[in-house]
Parts: sequence; C-alpha cells; structure tokens
Amino acid sequence: MRVPKSKSKDSVIAGEQARPVSGGDNGGTLPIKIEDNQGDRAGQKINNPLRPRLLSLSAAAVYMGRTVWGMRELYWANKIPMVRDGKKIFFDVKDLDAYIERNKSTYL
Repeated sequence: MRVPKSKSKDSVIAGEQARPVSGGDNGGTLPIKIEDNQGDRAGQKINNPLRPRLLSLSAAAVYMGRTVWGMRELYWANKIPMVRDGKKIFFDVKDLDAYIERNKSTYL
C-alpha cells in the first residue's frame, strides 16, 4: 500500500480502490492498488529459465569461480574440453559440471 505525497490521505489514487479499515482519521478507508495485466510494462518481461549450453571463456570463468587465465590453464592441461568456433572459445556447461563432480572431495 502506498499513499503518494502529492495527494491527500482522503483522496483515492487513480487505479486504486478504497478499503475499509478500523480506526484512523481518514474516514476509515485506505487506498489499495488494483493489479491489472495491462498497467505496468516492467512486470511483463518474459522469464526464460533456459540457460545457454555453451559459455564463453569469460562466462565460464565466472561460472567456475576462476579467472580467465585459470580457465585457459585447465584447457591447456586437458582437464576440460572446449568448443572452438573460429577464434572463439566456448565451454560446455555439462563438461564444467562434470569437472566439478570429478574433483569433489570430502575431508575425513
């Protein structure tokens, strides 16, 4: 609930309805916002839960929590395979996850 500073407490904001409340000095009503699907454009963004399968070198470094140079060292040591598209270097998310699983250890 919000009451804009430019309007008085007793007026009803456009697109809102008054709701009865107990007590208060505004006649027993407070403005409440009516939600509609056509009002706010910010709420209409498409939520795409799919993530890309191939990550760039810098994105893979962020995903792994390493530096870009550290990712190159993993590739040069043949610990993680990479996909080349011309000069661009990509890493498969499944390969990164497999590397993480292979290198998990517990302290006994």
